[in-house]
Amino acid sequence: MADKKYSIVMLIDDNEIDNLINQKMIESSNIAKHIYTHTGAKSAIEFLRNMEKLEISDKVLPDIIFLDIDMPLMDGFQFLNEFEKLNTSTQKKSKIIMLTSSINPQDFSRSKEYKTVKLYLNKPLSQESLSKISI
Repeated sequence: MADKKYSIVMLIDDNEIDNLINQKMIESSNIAKHIYTHTGAKSAIEFLRNMEKLEISDKVLPDIIFLDIDMPLMDGFQFLNEFEKLNTSTQKKSKIIMLTSSINPQDFSRSKEYKTVKLYLNKPLSQESLSKISI
């Protein structure tokens, strides 16, 4: 991924420290021009819905969404269910990477059921895990 530059990356995690660590890792790897951060899946899905309404949505929607699983109010899987209701163009533009501390094999298996999930990584992001991304 080091040779690939993305316009926009989104982090969705209720843990602000994890968001900060992951944001710093993305910044140091220089793979994204902009980073959106959300501490809740509900606010993130609302943000995406609002961005879809703009004529320039292809310029403001994230290329990659790093999504945590275990969050209050709306977890990562509930987010995925809502994400799959968004426009096809949004689903094609925004690739989802599950970024979680969960070591539950059922979470990994369940994430594979979603065509929008391209990769499953464990927290925190590292230069090594970022190098595995080729979407």
